[in-house]
Amino acid sequence: MGRGDLTDAEWERLRPFLPVGNGRCGRWRDHRQVIDGILHRVRTGVHWRDLPERFGPWKTVYERHRLWSADGTWERLLQQVQAAADAAGEIDWDIGVDSTVVRAHQHAAGARTSPPPAPATSRGDADGEHQGEALAEPSRPPGGGGEAGAGLGRSRGGFTTKIHLSAEGRCRPLSLVITPGQRADCTQFDPVLDKIRVLRTGPGRPRKEPDSVAADKAYSNGPCRDSLRRRGIRHTIPEKTDSQAARRRKGSRGGRPPGFDKQRYKKRNTVERAINRLKQSRAVATRYDKRGYVYLGTVTAAALVILLRT
Repeated sequence: MGRGDLTDAEWERLRPFLPVGNGRCGRWRDHRQVIDGILHRVRTGVHWRDLPERFGPWKTVYERHRLWSADGTWERLLQQVQAAADAAGEIDWDIGVDSTVVRAHQHAAGARTSPPPAPATSRGDADGEHQGEALAEPSRPPGGGGEAGAGLGRSRGGFTTKIHLSAEGRCRPLSLVITPGQRADCTQFDPVLDKIRVLRTGPGRPRKEPDSVAADKAYSNGPCRDSLRRRGIRHTIPEKTDSQAARRRKGSRGGRPPGFDKQRYKKRNTVERAINRLKQSRAVATRYDKRGYVYLGTVTAAALVILLRT
């Protein structure tokens, strides 16, 4: 076993949820070997063509990662591992929400403008059935290249991508969204919360609502606070200085200041530490993938490793 490869215990946690048939000509090539190759590339950021020979043909490894990013396999694996952690009481539901900007390498630009082919894969479990609630069929990934379609934004330094995420109290990602780098954090607040979906290992609906949310001033606006109130989620978000001044100028018409728990806000560093963990993977810290959905698969694979190893 090489450095960074799956251990036997980690492999056994993933094996029951992996696809069985590839929809074309029988079974997949050895999943464990290919996954180790994908994780090696995520960790080191190496060119696909430069993968060590022990992982098999580089194109096989790349195509497996591309297909699993397109059909949602990486996301399903993450949800299954989250479900096991939640069943064991290992998820702290006092979460934090934040984002981080990632510099895109020049190789990430120039994707074709035609949509990618829809993946033709048949999925199943080695044991014949899923544990917990069955997952819906994934939608076809958004096609088209270009900056917007690929989740690339321009800045003075070049192309950038922004990762929006929520992280539970033990510094592990719960949900991930990518956008062009110039997209405002508050615009993705609802999409990040909507993607929280932790399955039950037994009967019952997936858990989608945290106990509380902590976020910085980038999320201090009316729509974000109203969304949390509608969901019935306690939250700690500091008020912006200009908002404070505007409220005070209005006097009694300005209303009460929003509640703020200093002790709870101290735990917001958990999402910052989750970002640091994600960026330990070089293919996450610098984006090399042309397609937005492939890069999201790369980030999701890195989050999966974090959850498996903490």
